[in-house]
Amino acid sequence: MRPRSSANAPSGLSRRYCAHLLALLGASLAGVTVSAAQLQLESVLGDSALSGRPGTFVRAETARPFVFPADHGPHERFRSEWWYLTMSLESTDGALFGVQFTAFRQALRAGASAGARASENRLSAGPWAGNQLYLAHLAVTDVTGNLHVEEERLSRAHPNLAGARSDPFRVWVDGWSLYAPERSDSEGAAGAEFSLPAFALQGRADKFDVQLSLVPAKELVLQGDEGLSRKGPDQASYYYSMTRIAAHGTLRMGEQTHQVSGNAWLDREWSTSLLSSRQEGWDWFGLQLEGNEELMVFQLRRKDRSRDPYDQGLWVYPNGDSQRLEAADFDLQPLRYWRDDSGVSWPVEWRVVVRLPAGERRYRIEAAVEDQRMDTLLTYWEGLVRVRDDQGRDMGRGYMELTGYE
Repeated sequence: MRPRSSANAPSGLSRRYCAHLLALLGASLAGVTVSAAQLQLESVLGDSALSGRPGTFVRAETARPFVFPADHGPHERFRSEWWYLTMSLESTDGALFGVQFTAFRQALRAGASAGARASENRLSAGPWAGNQLYLAHLAVTDVTGNLHVEEERLSRAHPNLAGARSDPFRVWVDGWSLYAPERSDSEGAAGAEFSLPAFALQGRADKFDVQLSLVPAKELVLQGDEGLSRKGPDQASYYYSMTRIAAHGTLRMGEQTHQVSGNAWLDREWSTSLLSSRQEGWDWFGLQLEGNEELMVFQLRRKDRSRDPYDQGLWVYPNGDSQRLEAADFDLQPLRYWRDDSGVSWPVEWRVVVRLPAGERRYRIEAAVEDQRMDTLLTYWEGLVRVRDDQGRDMGRGYMELTGYE
């Protein structure tokens, strides 16, 4: 099935600042010594991470046809990959929650997958013979309780512990799973006309439990040049998004279980060479607005403080058509900062101005809870935001990710 696309779709941003952690832990599992210099972000997502490694990873260099359901699954010939799901949910009693689930795949080395090696030599290849590492983050924001909680899980690929497949779709890491229920060919289902029909998220942790059903409300959009998303002159990824997905189910916080419903956003991206050494972090916003419209914008923060020419965005219309936004088409201005207990200042309120063919749109983006840091092995800020207009009227909700501030 071909997804909806546009000649004006935007280049996306990987936004997966945890990839260097995967490389570090993966190297340890593989018995490889990792120096302090190799822990820099660009040494994993940029070309420097490829030097001195045996084998060759496939690179995103030219546009290619997307094929589903295959492209919902893993692309193990590329170095890095992620499945990124965020959502804004409201309970039956009016409480507001945010949920984030992200699964990262990182190749420990270039070469054939475990399945390919098993086919070549079934006597020597076993379930631990894979060269893939998986890391997952799951977080919940309780706006009423002014609380943000998170957990992370890590595993080398193993049929019982971690992995990904395309048909039926499933990504799993140590008991957490994003998956499409298996159905016979004769069974119908809501969302069956989409390239990824109804699917689900299951994630149980000590402090919370998420059990949600997800049904696409819009077809996915290809980012960049028919899915080729450029981040620099020599950096690119393959990238698509599902910007509006209906979500409903149960959410447990502590001892209390809520019936919840709302909207979700799914990003998919895979790459071998993604970021430039000139960049120190990024600010990313995925907003679901009233009127069934969506806005994604990001800016890459350069070390010399100049604006990066690869800053881009996407406007999605109610019918699913999209409009690419170049750097000149939008402005992002931080308005207020929150200082954490380590002394790091995070911009938690912003003004965004978007210039569309039909006219200018202006929004104020405010963190629903100031402290939504991901207090994982690598700290970054990712959380639920409210969207208002200049008169203070509620215009929607979404997610914001901030990296490189620490």
